[in-house]
Amino acid sequence: MLMLPMVELTIFALGILLIDLLVPRNLKWLNALGAFAGVAFAAVCVWRIQVSLPNGARGFYGSLFVDRFAMYFWYLFLASAAITILTSVRYLDLEDEQHGEYYALILMSVVGMMCMAAGVDIVLLFIGLELMAISIYVLVGFLRRDRRSNEAALKYLLLGAFSSGIFAYGLSLLYGLSGSTNLFAILQMAARESRNPILIIALLTTLVGLLFKIAAVPFHQWAPDAYEGAPTCITGFMSVAVKAAAWALLLRILIFGLLPMQSVYTPVFVFVAIATMTGGNLAALTQTNTKRLLAYSSIAHVGYMLLAFVAMGSSSITSQAFADGLKGILIYLLVYTFMNLGVFAVITSLRQRNVIGDELDDLAGLYQRAPVEAVLMLLFLLSLAGIPPAAGFLGKYYIFLSLIESQHFWLASAAVLYALFGLYYYLRIANAMFMREAPAGESARLPITLAMRTAVGIAALATIAIGVYPDPFIRTVNWSLGLRQ
Repeated sequence: MLMLPMVELTIFALGILLIDLLVPRNLKWLNALGAFAGVAFAAVCVWRIQVSLPNGARGFYGSLFVDRFAMYFWYLFLASAAITILTSVRYLDLEDEQHGEYYALILMSVVGMMCMAAGVDIVLLFIGLELMAISIYVLVGFLRRDRRSNEAALKYLLLGAFSSGIFAYGLSLLYGLSGSTNLFAILQMAARESRNPILIIALLTTLVGLLFKIAAVPFHQWAPDAYEGAPTCITGFMSVAVKAAAWALLLRILIFGLLPMQSVYTPVFVFVAIATMTGGNLAALTQTNTKRLLAYSSIAHVGYMLLAFVAMGSSSITSQAFADGLKGILIYLLVYTFMNLGVFAVITSLRQRNVIGDELDDLAGLYQRAPVEAVLMLLFLLSLAGIPPAAGFLGKYYIFLSLIESQHFWLASAAVLYALFGLYYYLRIANAMFMREAPAGESARLPITLAMRTAVGIAALATIAIGVYPDPFIRTVNWSLGLRQ
């Protein structure tokens, strides 16, 4: 039962690969229907685990720990995959790349993410990470006739392999020191030998791999190129699901395995958080390609979430600052999933036969061509900037609250200042949509498919609901962390 969602997704992925051989070219969109059904069935399987094992359980010789924390992330991954599938159908038709492998790779990447969120054995965690990473490498380069896509996939592959090697080296040191691959055994070892220099080297090399996966400065170089070259719908998927999986892995290792090393990694996070907010926000100011702009925006958001880790690292595990910091990260990932997928869904809808749609100029006059999508895009941008009552404000609120509770007033002030930079470059996009005229010959109404409208509608509804009535979502996060309601 514990791995039922993963088995089910694997069966659907293999089924799509087989059925793709039998489906005629004009009916390839049926692969998307099969993938969406696989995601829906997997969500039902997660719900069955939630009902049958409300407090979670360990299995497979203690390597898999499906607790509420894991189930929370599993729902998040499945929601991201479902919205991505909806936005992909017409895009792949226009690119003439409607293949079953695309949807199978999305499902297999989700299987890897599930292992990363539920694993408490470093071997399982690494296998999950590589399953996700290899699937995403292929998806980034899926536009075989696009040189940008090929270049992005190659850069991502080379840098990803390098970071995975460093990460594996850190894990091997942890195994050598503890004599076990289980995170709970590593936790006991770290409590005994927190000042061991080899353990500090293991921690730092492990951190390098983790910081690469979440695209924190100075390990962010892959993100702008990969975001720009990947199919736009995959860029959205990478920006939320891959990042959420990396955060789940980071939290698993640092809280379940290396919590006694707080005093070592907290100063590192202070430096990395400031560098990430600075680098992401300043680089985003000058971008004219919306995908690169949003890549640097995504890097800046990682900096905000790392601030919560600073608050947690300088507080005891029973303190309110620790709880609010952890809640802040989970809420931030939840709201970021919907608002960022919404932004990329609108950008994906701009792809036409003769227009790529990922330049800032392509958004000019969008209000005249697609007024509903333009207004919803503005909602997503304001949410990304943290303007209430949109959902993005809630994530920033809990992170700033945890910083204040842990007496990091200057960090909270710096984060508020950097949020103003974010507001500026998000309003640049809004200015293009509402204040500029559409280019000559492109003033006709933009054709939006039902699947695309559904994806944008779901993202917009969630963004509004979380911002206006956050109580159910806060209770869900409290439930996932085992906190009092």
